[in-house]
Amino acid sequence: MIGSPKLTDAAFDPFSTGPLGNAPDVFTIDVEDWFHILEVTGTPDLASWDSHPSRLEANFRALLDLLASLNVNATCFVLGWVAMRFPSLLREASERGHEIASHGFGHEIVSGISRAQFREDIRGAKAAIEDATGRPVVGYRAPGFSITRATPWAFDEIIEAGHTYDSSVFPARHGHGGMPGAPRHPHIIHSETGRLIEFPVSIADTPFGPQCCFGGGYLRLIPMWLVMAMAERVRGDGRGVVWYIHPREIDPGHPRLQMSLKRRFKSYVNLRGTAGKLKAILRNGNFATFSELTSRVSDASLNGA
Repeated sequence: MIGSPKLTDAAFDPFSTGPLGNAPDVFTIDVEDWFHILEVTGTPDLASWDSHPSRLEANFRALLDLLASLNVNATCFVLGWVAMRFPSLLREASERGHEIASHGFGHEIVSGISRAQFREDIRGAKAAIEDATGRPVVGYRAPGFSITRATPWAFDEIIEAGHTYDSSVFPARHGHGGMPGAPRHPHIIHSETGRLIEFPVSIADTPFGPQCCFGGGYLRLIPMWLVMAMAERVRGDGRGVVWYIHPREIDPGHPRLQMSLKRRFKSYVNLRGTAGKLKAILRNGNFATFSELTSRVSDASLNGA
């Protein structure tokens, strides 16, 4: 059995050098449809996804248009199912200069499937996305940031599938697991199968403990002045902010799934305000894609990590 990967602070700083300037943020999109919300009673299973009306194409293209208006390129973590259903949309995003990375195929919580199932899921997703775009897929993000200390084998599988970097670690408590105490800076994960650059989700210290203010329900719920203050706290620690959004979050008219009142609040709060917040974020940031940051990591720095 392969030994557990070791998470270590790396002897590199991809944010501090290169033509893009210091500490670029990364704007990421988890490219899913409105019915892909995790762990709620109304979420349909994969076999029935094709029978549901999709709103992904219009919402994702609206995000691409917003990014183009502000000259920002994003890293788009795409489901393999999306790649098979909307290949021309992914080619368009890639041709517009955005990075297309993997979000797995069937949007499965990592701890809820076996290692063999995870292997099949991520390899199928990588193949489907590469078939759609004609370009290699080097990055991966687990649905719900659901890689935890209980599933260290996931990093081995990501490496063996041919990915160069990962952005699945949520270094605080999270509804789908989280990894409290994990490094917050980009770092190298060492494994017997190889090495992987990890770009954790951004976390800031608050009086209530470490919190993420930079995506999903957190971003929609928290006042904009506080979001930007927390972003400056992250940047003051020498890190760029990793932002994330889902296409459904700019679509207040999308159908609703059956779920608890608590999850309903978190999933649907302030959908009408999302686009305005995104404009403010994108106007006031210096952005790179994860693949651009990965290219800054030299062989020497990797060998010295």
